[in-house]
Amino acid sequence: MTSSISNALNAYQQALTRIGAKIPAEETVPAASGQSEFQEMVTSAMTNAVDLGKKAEAVSLQGIAGKADIQDVVLAVSNAEMALETVVAVRDSAIKAYKEIMQMPV
Repeated sequence: MTSSISNALNAYQQALTRIGAKIPAEETVPAASGQSEFQEMVTSAMTNAVDLGKKAEAVSLQGIAGKADIQDVVLAVSNAEMALETVVAVRDSAIKAYKEIMQMPV
């Protein structure tokens, strides 16, 4: 699963490079006291997924109004879809790991 996500991200990055689009640089959030790196990563991924969803909605509305190119709409929606699929995959893995831990004998 991880390799297919990595392959998809690499292919997507190459496609963006070919069409001349730029991905915004990731903003680093300073570590708050008591937060682990994993927690920061999950929080960042969730925030990114929500932001991509909002951007996709905005671009879709612009497309409906005739103010955005169809390629921009498709790109924004596919970004949001990929982010959502990644979040769901991570959630499913976390639930599976939790269930396995709960079934371990003490």
